[in-house]
Amino acid sequence: MSHALHFDALVIDGHCDTIGEQLSGKRWLGDRAEEGHIDLPRLREGGIDAQFFACYVPVPYQRHGAATHAMARLDQLHLLAERLPDQFVIARTAQDIGDAKAAGKIAAIAGLEGAEALDGEIGLLRQFHRLGVRNLGLAWNFRNAACDGVSERRSGGGLTEFGVAVVQECNRLGITIDVSHLAPAGVADVLSLSEDPIIASHSNAFALCDHPRNLTDDQMTAIAAKGGVIGVTFVNSFLRREKPEETTLEDMLEHLEYMLAVVGEDHIAIGSDFDGCTTPVEIKDATTYPRITARLQEGGYGETTIRKILGGNFMRVIKRVWK
Repeated sequence: MSHALHFDALVIDGHCDTIGEQLSGKRWLGDRAEEGHIDLPRLREGGIDAQFFACYVPVPYQRHGAATHAMARLDQLHLLAERLPDQFVIARTAQDIGDAKAAGKIAAIAGLEGAEALDGEIGLLRQFHRLGVRNLGLAWNFRNAACDGVSERRSGGGLTEFGVAVVQECNRLGITIDVSHLAPAGVADVLSLSEDPIIASHSNAFALCDHPRNLTDDQMTAIAAKGGVIGVTFVNSFLRREKPEETTLEDMLEHLEYMLAVVGEDHIAIGSDFDGCTTPVEIKDATTYPRITARLQEGGYGETTIRKILGGNFMRVIKRVWK
C-alpha cells in the first residue's frame, strides 16, 4: 500500500523520553543511530512532523534538584534547535508546527513530565513557558506538590491547592495539561477545573489491559466530553498483562480500535513513549510509523479518520489551548 497519505498527513507523536538520551551523552539526536527509538533522521524517515519531548525528572532528582534537571533537559532541545536550525524548531505556536512541516523541519513540542520540576513555585511555570514549554504532565508516578501520581492512588488524593493554581495558570498561559500518570482523583479534579481541553498523551484502555496507567471507559469519555485527546501508546506492559514481551502491532491496534469505539474519531491520537519503554517489534522505532497508517487503511478507515488520529486531533487541541 502507498505511503502517500502518511507522508502528506500532519503526524504528531504525543510523547517520548528521548531527550534524556542526549543529556546523558549516549547519542546526539541530530545523527542517525541504531540504538534507541528516535533521532531526527529517523523521525523524518518515519514521517513524524512534530514530536512531544518530555523533560522527565528521574526519581533521584525529584526531591532535590528537580527544576535544575528539567532545565538541563530543556537545554538539550534548545541546543538541537540552535545547532540544526534547518532541521529542527521548538514550536511555540500552532503555526510553528505547520510552518515546520512545510519547510521540511521537525517541530519539537517541549513538555514537563511531572510538576516536580516546578519546585512548588508557580513562577517557575511561567519561566518554563517563556522558554518554550507548551505541555505539562502534572505527575509521573509519585506524589508531588501539585498532585498524586498513579502509584499513590491508594491515598485517593487529587490536586492540592498548588495543583489547582497550576491548572489555572496553564489555562491562562496556554499550556496543554496532560493527565497520563495522574491518579484518578487528580484526573477528575483537572476535568472539573480546566477551562480548556486536556490530553492523556500516552495511555491505553484499562478494559483491555488493567494496568493502573491505563484509562477506564468513564475517564476516556470524560476527557472526550471536554474536547480532549488520548494518545494510544506502544508500551508493552500497557498493551497486554499476560506475556507483555510478546505484544505485537495487533495489540496496539486493538486498543486503538476499542478506544475509537468508546470516544469516537475526534479524540484518539498516538503517543508512542519511545525511548521510555519496550515496544512491539513491528514498531521498533520512529521509522516504522508508516506501518500504522497502512494497517489503518487496510482496516477500512477513511482518510479523514486517519488524518485525525495521526495528528489532526492533537493539532485541534493545540490550536484551542496555546495562546
